Amino acid sequence: QLPASSHVTLKLFNQLGEEVETLVNEYQQAGSYSTLYIVNSTLASGVYFYTLHAGNFTETRKMILLK
Repeated sequence: QLPASSHVTLKLFNQLGEEVETLVNEYQQAGSYSTLYIVNSTLASGVYFYTLHAGNFTETRKMILLK
């Protein structure tokens, strides 16, 4: 949920901190959003991190991809 309109980026990184893909990179109005990511078949199983930047807010979380 985005409380105020701002530029939003959502990026996916591998364990080495290398950017794998940018999922969202746009200005969004306040409101609720969801992003469905269909994993590229070349992406290997493993641990990845995603970082969300929206206005002054930044959060990084870990995810595990199992194929």
